[in-house]
Amino acid sequence: MTLPNPLIPGFNPDPSCVLVDGTYYLVTSSFEYLPGLPVYRSTDFVTWEHVGNVAVREEQVGVGQAPAGAGVWAPTLRHHDGLFHVIVSVTAGSRRCVVFTAEDPAGPWSEGTSIDGVVGIDPDLAWDETGAAYVTYSALELDGVTQVGFHGIRQARVDLDAGKVLEEPRSLWSGTGLVAPEAPHLYRRDGYWYLFIAEGGTGSGHAVSVARGPSIEGPFEGAPSNPVLSASGRYRPVQCTGHADLVRGPDGDDVLVLLGTRAAGAASPLGRETYVTTVEWLDGWPCPAPVDLAPRPEPLDELFDFADCSAPADPGWLAVGRMPGDVASLGERPGHLTISAGSGGIGAFRPGFVGRRQRHLISGFETTVDPADGSGGLGLRFDEDFTIALVAERVPSRGIRVTARASLPALTREWVTELVGERVVLRLETDTPPPGRAPWSPLGDRIRLIAADEAGTETQLAELDGRFWSVEMAAPFTGRVVGMFAERGAVHFAGFRYHGEDPS
Repeated sequence: MTLPNPLIPGFNPDPSCVLVDGTYYLVTSSFEYLPGLPVYRSTDFVTWEHVGNVAVREEQVGVGQAPAGAGVWAPTLRHHDGLFHVIVSVTAGSRRCVVFTAEDPAGPWSEGTSIDGVVGIDPDLAWDETGAAYVTYSALELDGVTQVGFHGIRQARVDLDAGKVLEEPRSLWSGTGLVAPEAPHLYRRDGYWYLFIAEGGTGSGHAVSVARGPSIEGPFEGAPSNPVLSASGRYRPVQCTGHADLVRGPDGDDVLVLLGTRAAGAASPLGRETYVTTVEWLDGWPCPAPVDLAPRPEPLDELFDFADCSAPADPGWLAVGRMPGDVASLGERPGHLTISAGSGGIGAFRPGFVGRRQRHLISGFETTVDPADGSGGLGLRFDEDFTIALVAERVPSRGIRVTARASLPALTREWVTELVGERVVLRLETDTPPPGRAPWSPLGDRIRLIAADEAGTETQLAELDGRFWSVEMAAPFTGRVVGMFAERGAVHFAGFRYHGEDPS
């Protein structure tokens, strides 16, 4: 069976997956965005539906002041005694290590129980043969986002109800000596406990390594062929492969879900996505296949008409550090979504911005804007320092001025046009690099910024080199999120459209 790759496209790193009663559920990281911890569901491992999110209130994760790239890191999803559990670390937030539970992964999820005594990131949750719960984690100590200590992979028995560790955490096998051992996951198979970890850093050196032992507490012996999976130093279409979770695949054989990146030219614009690869077992050791690229051939079209009051309820909407409903509302103007400016434009720490993940290398985002009560429009955010914006505002001539703005640290460039009318259509398009470029060309994908008046007359304000809005240049943990924003007053949006496809 050929599986699509990426399995979950766009900004969806650190996947964790379970199979329960014939249905797969998968959760990924969300960092500073809310809602947090998207939940995907599939019955065939091919078609995945975004059915909900674990954190639908800021209080569940405490990321209101988390900077870009911090927040909700690396969940583990497990099912035990009739309950689904998600354990996760929250960096630069108030909750640190927290466990959520639900009877249905689509929600609602609990408020969460913080586990005192787990100091680190990437927690895994497993139960031994007696039912005792263990948290295994990467013992990275952080002061906000600054590393102040690191003690490898550690583990402790825990009381999940009381939210505390029951013993002094022990050190476990911490890999082959590559940097940043993290993302531990434990599995029991054929009389052994297997410990999978990531090491080598989450960039180009990312790798999967594995050890096994007689008990959940070890001792663990590393595989003779570690790392068992890495794209480092290899020409592979999917790079940065690591942070893997093992699950039984649709054909009955084991597969790994893991993160990876794909390039458009010299850069990876979509961030770290969820991929899958098959696993064979040889002499009791897993042998994952290299990760291939197999994009879905069919295009995706989404249209959100804000005359429909259910449009903002789609689980794929995102806001920064707060819920989309705290930023945008219906009813202020019939048939429109209204966004009110906060502390500034899309480059603000907590912008008045509601967006969606870019999930295809060839894409188009479009919205119709009425800026009668302010200024704002359509924007792309990697973090607050790496943004692109199309800003619409009324001018005395009863027209609309549209400013295209490309922002990098300490550098901003603008292009301006004026259109006749009271509303304007703004569009941001992405495309693969021009054909015929040499393999070593430094260019990324193309980003086109377009405005159209009510009669449909289009003006292209700029075409940008997208490598500057990629994981190689901007916040390395997230990805492109594109959507609507206000930078002054209140701005009204009649609809939002997304088209995406990938090159064959």
